[in-house]
Amino acid sequence: MRFGIMAMQIGSLIPSGMGPEDTGRHIASFDHGSLVEGLAARGFRLIELGGDLVLFMPHTFDQEAVDRLAAVKEALGLAYTVHLPLWSVEPSTPLGPVREGSVRALVGCIEATQSLAPECFVLHATGALAAEFYRMSLPPLANQLVLRQFHAAARASVSRILAETGIASRQLAIETIEFPFELTLELADELDLSICLDVGHVLVGFSGPIDLFDALEACLPRLAEVHLHDGPWQGPDQHIGYGLDHRPLGAGDLDTARFLDRLAAAEFDGPVIFELTVKEALASLDVVRSMRPHLLGQVG
Repeated sequence: MRFGIMAMQIGSLIPSGMGPEDTGRHIASFDHGSLVEGLAARGFRLIELGGDLVLFMPHTFDQEAVDRLAAVKEALGLAYTVHLPLWSVEPSTPLGPVREGSVRALVGCIEATQSLAPECFVLHATGALAAEFYRMSLPPLANQLVLRQFHAAARASVSRILAETGIASRQLAIETIEFPFELTLELADELDLSICLDVGHVLVGFSGPIDLFDALEACLPRLAEVHLHDGPWQGPDQHIGYGLDHRPLGAGDLDTARFLDRLAAAEFDGPVIFELTVKEALASLDVVRSMRPHLLGQVG
């Protein structure tokens, strides 16, 4: 099983203890390749690059930075995935101009990183606005109509992204986020997309009142990537535990051994990305090592 880590390490992006001037200089001179080299030095050979870095560091995926990432990848024998931008992006909004801008941002990130040959591009097909309506207390029929509108807009956006970038539909993995699980799965079926199963999101109720292992079984035919982090199971009611996910393994209710066993039985060989700090990811690897050491033949 191939375990990796996200590159969005806040402590590395903006180190603590810096004054305003030093922080500004650090951001301006940020070297994405050096960040990846540091993660590789900790044993990770599979890195998920974060598209949201361009929000504050526009040079993160310019040609020079991408060339550097490619050189690091080749020199160290790394593999990449790319998490497409989600901050400020809403590909499912019914508001046309905002949706247009979101599509342009997502297409731009894919085009900038395509030469790195990422194993997949992870996409939040719906954003913060869809999540806000999802959790509104609306009459059932109104709720269904509104969410269907977001679903249709997401389908239109994803269709454009595929057409404009030319990537294979299965290279785009839509993530289980704060939107009904069944609609996320339906979108993947409609456009023949892959799925990124975010374990912590499902545990804390982001995707609705669905059991994690039921979600896993439904995703397996399209599963391209797993985001692995722990959290407390919120039960069968539609309750969302905000801020309770992104915990290291063993700090929540995930039956880690059962989950890993099911992935192994399914012969899943896609990326399993720890959306955690380096310290938390290494501690989580220790949990895996204590339970299923034979699955740690390769980290990354």
